[in-house]
Amino acid sequence: MGSRTNTAAAAGTWRLGDLTVNRVGFGAMRLTGTAPFDRGVPRDRERSIGVLRRAIELGVNHIDTAAFYFSATRSANELINRALAPYPEDLVITTKVWPGRDPSGAWWWATPAQLRGQVEENLRQLGRDHLDVVNLRVPPSRRAGSIGEHFGALAELRDAGLIRHLGISNVTSGQLAEARAIAPVVCVQNPYGVGELSEDRALLRLCGELGLAFVAFFAIAGSGREAGPAAGESEAVRAVARAHGVSVAQVRLAWTLQQGPHVLAIPGTGDPDHLAQNVAAGTLRLSEEEMARLTSLRPATHSGPPPAGIRSTGHRAD
Repeated sequence: MGSRTNTAAAAGTWRLGDLTVNRVGFGAMRLTGTAPFDRGVPRDRERSIGVLRRAIELGVNHIDTAAFYFSATRSANELINRALAPYPEDLVITTKVWPGRDPSGAWWWATPAQLRGQVEENLRQLGRDHLDVVNLRVPPSRRAGSIGEHFGALAELRDAGLIRHLGISNVTSGQLAEARAIAPVVCVQNPYGVGELSEDRALLRLCGELGLAFVAFFAIAGSGREAGPAAGESEAVRAVARAHGVSVAQVRLAWTLQQGPHVLAIPGTGDPDHLAQNVAAGTLRLSEEEMARLTSLRPATHSGPPPAGIRSTGHRAD
């Protein structure tokens, strides 16, 4: 794969338990097609493999994936295996369970007893004997409920040696407290970006106080979520981008990373040029005035769709 550079390390590092990662990582959701899951057109296999290898060359050592990231002919986990195995020693692969898709692509949600099967599916596809980090991805309908039974089942798999570290995703501060009472939590993976709500910022600050990684996803897409960035970008974001001679996506990533040293980003793309831009965003430093201006933007409207509820694609869908 050629010599590696430290470009992704420009924004610094953080620890997921005993694993050190660069704060700019890579999300695998868009490797399988021009739109996530079974939408869009499948991507060229060799191009996706090339993007993964290039990410490693740029210093990325944190990849976020899931067994349910697949299209009709592509699987993100299998692409990762094909591109990167045998894996670099410092590479941390994070996956998530609770949602699932059957072979036809239909969505389902696992019971606590079914989580082992989902973990084993990730192990098989990735060609691993254990998973570095597994996030319990909470359904939108359960964000106000208990996650104890499901998280407890993952804790048992951790004790059995199938999982090294545990995280939680799409959660509230109350659910974080519930999980930490059961087993150690190394990260919270929630949507976060310019225009987030005050309660999201409070959870981010709480993670910093606890020394936990806050892994932001949809940092570029914002309210567009799985569909990608909305077409009507804020003029304030565009103005900052023009001032620095960078893309609005890079401004959004830089703003997110500057929320704290414990904040990580996992932007995803199937485009090698966008990959390079995303990694380079870790070198962009916004002024205090620019940060304040972007922080004051009105919160985006989050409809909170389940994974299958993907809206039409806007610009920069990668």
